[in-house]
Amino acid sequence: MRFWKKGGAITPSGFSFDATSSPTLRRSLRWMAMACALGTTVAIAGEQLKAFTPPDAVAIERQWVEANRPYDGARQAILAQVRKVAWQGPMSPDWKSLTAYRTPDWYRDAKFGIFVHWGVYSVAAYKGEWYPRHMYETTGEYANYHQHQVDTYGPMPKVGYKDLIPRFKAEHFDPQAWAALFHAAGARYVVPVAEHHDGFAMYDSHLSDWTAMKMGPHRDVIGELAKAIRAQGMKLGLSSHRAEHDWFFEYGRRFDSDVNDPKYAALYGPAHPTEGAKGADGKDVDWTFVSDAYLDDWLARSSEIVQDYHPDLMYFDWWVGQPRFRGALADFAAFYYNQAASREQGVVLNYKLDNMMPGTGTLNIERGQAADILAQPWQTETSVSPDSWGYAEGDTYKSPDEIVQLLVDVVSKNGNLLLNVGPKADGTIPDEAKGILLAMGQWLKTNGEAIYGSRPWQRFGEGPTQVAAGTMQDTKTKPYTPEDFRFTKRDGHLYAIEMEWPATGQAVIRSVTPSMKVRKVTLLSTGATMAFHQKADGLHLELPGKPAGLHAYVYRIDMADAAH
Repeated sequence: MRFWKKGGAITPSGFSFDATSSPTLRRSLRWMAMACALGTTVAIAGEQLKAFTPPDAVAIERQWVEANRPYDGARQAILAQVRKVAWQGPMSPDWKSLTAYRTPDWYRDAKFGIFVHWGVYSVAAYKGEWYPRHMYETTGEYANYHQHQVDTYGPMPKVGYKDLIPRFKAEHFDPQAWAALFHAAGARYVVPVAEHHDGFAMYDSHLSDWTAMKMGPHRDVIGELAKAIRAQGMKLGLSSHRAEHDWFFEYGRRFDSDVNDPKYAALYGPAHPTEGAKGADGKDVDWTFVSDAYLDDWLARSSEIVQDYHPDLMYFDWWVGQPRFRGALADFAAFYYNQAASREQGVVLNYKLDNMMPGTGTLNIERGQAADILAQPWQTETSVSPDSWGYAEGDTYKSPDEIVQLLVDVVSKNGNLLLNVGPKADGTIPDEAKGILLAMGQWLKTNGEAIYGSRPWQRFGEGPTQVAAGTMQDTKTKPYTPEDFRFTKRDGHLYAIEMEWPATGQAVIRSVTPSMKVRKVTLLSTGATMAFHQKADGLHLELPGKPAGLHAYVYRIDMADAAH
């Protein structure tokens, strides 16, 4: 997932800024440079960091390629198959051809899925899944990550991220229990992270030694989850965040850390410095180095996931939109779609921002919503935590009411909700997350007919509350009121979902006009038939006492004329 901060990190548009844009960091770097020039050492975060000259791009690339050489044969075999299949099927790796993509009905009907961020970063349990990157930042806003790493696990370069892997034992990981919980939550598909930015594969990869099968848990986590998820009748999605691995450990290049040790180059990746500049139009442009070898590796690893696990959905994080990835992304899309077509499998490829040509995949808006109904199916992803995706000790959690209201708003606009949980390193899911999931499941058990298999009505809703549309906006929407309704339709029924219960005992749905002859109104939470009156200003409902359960109250409205 993304973590948008300047100072060397990547910005919301996928572009980078010079690390020296921060005055504090700029002063720190000048100080370190002077110390290095004098041949001294620098004391940071309780360590003595020796003067160090970062390697250049040539040295970095040579080291990384050599570390991955044992897998050259396997990689080339996968790439040959990918490029063959990409040109032998209903689609080809050009963007016009890829517009033949159609979001499958299973996904349009599913509406609700579970995302799972779990990996070595769960061991530290410190502020989330970007810990591996920030733990190498010795100065600036995120220096507290480095201090935590040193205080908890030991000084660098002796100790680094690699040393957390033996602690990732997953001793209580029960894939069947996870799948049963997700099914009870009402999810229709589940998307575990196959590989995050840290480069540690949670599946049995034949292109790396740094995998959960060969280290840490010594289990094919994805393989076990795939079997359990499908046994519960849910669809399997998998996510890859490997594109960002090209630069993820860049801060470890700035001092004498294990990121620079050739023995660990296959784990830490190229770790190239992020580079950016303003274009002539004033927009930020990403110039971070991405080699042909890295693009081949990314394509092979992504395709290996498809070959071995046949996911119903593939999700990529935002950096596949970096210009260098465009050709490899088209190759992957054609391969994925063509291979699935040969099995008559309807698949989904999620992308963000403008990373793919419209109509060639299914748009995903990270931690955000749409302002209105979108013509094509789309998805929003958010987490049970407002701050992190991976497990973090002392984390805060959203309320089940807030998440149900988000689901309702998204579905009314032709979207799906992908809700993330972050298990602990031992494989247990936090009680707070479990409680949210079970509450969601209870609400969907009662009100699911307004969600599953539904389609947008002629308008998404009514009321005074406007959502904060766009990416990274999910905590900015103001509280809903009893005047806020969202609408869906299914099997000839109109569903009006009231976002808060009115204290007056009356509700008015202004979008249901007198010309729409209402025959019956049912409150799904109780099954009771509501007394109603149609007036010039809308449909008036006489309500009983407030029903138990989460906010968002569903009225099934039957019309005399089903065409409405």
